[in-house]
Amino acid sequence: MRASGGPEAELLRVLQGNFPQLAPEAAQLRALQRLLPVRRLAAGAGLFAQGQRTQAFYAVLQGEVGARLSAADGRVSVLEHVRAPRLFGLAAFVTGQPSNYEAVALRASRVLVFGPEAYRYAMDELPGFARALMREFALRYEGTLRLLEAARHRSAAERFELALAQLARERGAGQAPDDAGWLSFRATQTELAALANVSRQTVNQLLRAAAAAGRLRLAYGRLALRATSDIRADRASGSR
Repeated sequence: MRASGGPEAELLRVLQGNFPQLAPEAAQLRALQRLLPVRRLAAGAGLFAQGQRTQAFYAVLQGEVGARLSAADGRVSVLEHVRAPRLFGLAAFVTGQPSNYEAVALRASRVLVFGPEAYRYAMDELPGFARALMREFALRYEGTLRLLEAARHRSAAERFELALAQLARERGAGQAPDDAGWLSFRATQTELAALANVSRQTVNQLLRAAAAAGRLRLAYGRLALRATSDIRADRASGSR
């Protein structure tokens, strides 16, 4: 269905952006939207802390949220810059375990709050939601395993390529490559450096080399990648 504007339209964008295979009816969308409060965060405000048991998972509607991991020595690693319409906080909420990272607003933001009641409604009343959520977990788990294997056994360039492909799969959801085969998605050097476990300087060098070789196009806050066969397969099968 299509929603012309307002909260229902924002919710539809979240669902289509994360689970493009879902097609909720208008009544289902309205019922779910009524269960979803919106939380506003000032820049620097924390949403949940590392080690905290959360009571919801979230989707960014506007702004940017940083997923950060704090080490025992006080060092902070940025895992991801989360932007609309990406979901986050899923694992801690669904498993009931403490979160492995903290979530902090990097600028003024609005997030959609999926609490227990909304989660139960989506699981019970939205056809295909449970399967879509399982697929989402599987894709994230597969991506984590790829990066773990890369961190142990692969070169910086290989880790960079894996990180790049992962972001393309995750953020190119619902998009088809253009006529020339380019898939555009949001990404920053900081995110790529964190995923690939390399420095930003190395990421910058690798991005420029890939662009010079014609495999990548650079724009402010965005990249365009030649869609490989595995990315096309994910798009066709309805990945996030």
